[in-house]
Amino acid sequence: MTAKRPRDPAIPGPAGRSAKSDETPLWNRNFRLFFLARTVARFGDGMVPVALAAGLLESGHGASSVSFALGAWMVCFAGFVLFGGVLADRFTPRRMMVLADVMRLFGTAGLAVIFAGGAPPLWLVYTLSALNGLGAALFQPGVASMLPVLSPDVQRGNAVLRVAESLATMAGPAAAGALAGFGGPGTIFAVNAATFGMSGICLFLVRMPTMKAVRGDSMLTELVGGWREFRARSWLWGVIAIWSVYGVTVLGPMVPLEAVVVTERYSSAMFGLMMTVHGAGNVAGGLLALRLRPARPLFAGTIALFAVAANLLVLAYDVPLPLLAAGFFAGGTGFAFWLVMWSTTVQTMIPPEALNRLHAYDVAGSLIMLAVGRALAGPAAEAIGMREVLVGGAVVNVLVCVALFTARPIRELRRVVRPRPAPPDPLTTDPLTTDRPATDRPTTEPLTARPGTACPTAEGDRP
Repeated sequence: MTAKRPRDPAIPGPAGRSAKSDETPLWNRNFRLFFLARTVARFGDGMVPVALAAGLLESGHGASSVSFALGAWMVCFAGFVLFGGVLADRFTPRRMMVLADVMRLFGTAGLAVIFAGGAPPLWLVYTLSALNGLGAALFQPGVASMLPVLSPDVQRGNAVLRVAESLATMAGPAAAGALAGFGGPGTIFAVNAATFGMSGICLFLVRMPTMKAVRGDSMLTELVGGWREFRARSWLWGVIAIWSVYGVTVLGPMVPLEAVVVTERYSSAMFGLMMTVHGAGNVAGGLLALRLRPARPLFAGTIALFAVAANLLVLAYDVPLPLLAAGFFAGGTGFAFWLVMWSTTVQTMIPPEALNRLHAYDVAGSLIMLAVGRALAGPAAEAIGMREVLVGGAVVNVLVCVALFTARPIRELRRVVRPRPAPPDPLTTDPLTTDRPATDRPTTEPLTARPGTACPTAEGDRP
């Protein structure tokens, strides 16, 4: 059990706000570069499904070829993201992210060339898609661990990124559709490749504190070490265990089923409009996270997560169009706010030396459960009915929120503020060598634990 310490001025009081963090500048040079890299890359990612669909279908291949190409990307991403976490810990996240952008630049440029030349061989499309998935697996772990080093206010940084990425995700497919009519799929992939190039340049220009190279254990040993770190934190594995059920029964089925329901009830154009409304809800959720600073972020995020049930219920019943749009907007807002609270908690409660690997475990588990849910959505709807699956998902959504409220380590986990990182010395920093972030522990106000219950501390849940 942790001894009671005086309240740090940077930790929010009962009002849930921190005056110090409100006055801290966010838009420093490093964060601006990171923000630009993430936003541009997310814009390019939104183009990929449109480019693959346009290119493969115009070449005379069936719809299954598009699924296989996207599946090749997903298999490589999910299969290698754990190793990406280990490599980011060993070689630093920034270096791995720059390498990943170089890989995706060449892979996407290759797709641009083969589609510009006519009907490409499917094996080559699948291979280059898999290469891009591998690049994404090397890139993703650093997304979580770079932000706490670059941003003096982790929650604001996450909220700003959520807003920008939501807007970029909406703009990417629209831009791809316009480019498809102008220059074809080769042009779309060329623009996409340019976004990876710009992302890599921005990340290369980021300056981080100089640290000596770290000689680690074998990759298997580090994976096992990451698993031990994961198990040592009851709030972390508790959320992810509950989230596994949520991914299979709620999030996984929702995407394919909402496409079927809205398209059959209205049209494919209306589905596109509803996805835009959902994206606008994501933006609103990010803006809400910029404004609010709850003392217990997971508790507040769980309250917002109830709104996803509204999204499911308006799909289950034949409601008027304005109510349908309101449900999509509410679902997008609640889910985006939860994501900011969850990301901020993970990035501030986990020691930097373990963050890459633990984030990789989180991503890998979530992807697997989402894939299972999407695969089972169609058969389940055919077996028991579309409405029953959607209403069941809404009920599970409520039960998941209740389960998160019930778990004391999750419910009472308090917001923490990392010590502000020292700016790197411009006379001693170099983009090729200044990578290793310092591993300052977060400052946190401990909970008073009852005997036999886990209590989160700055070191996790271990005594």
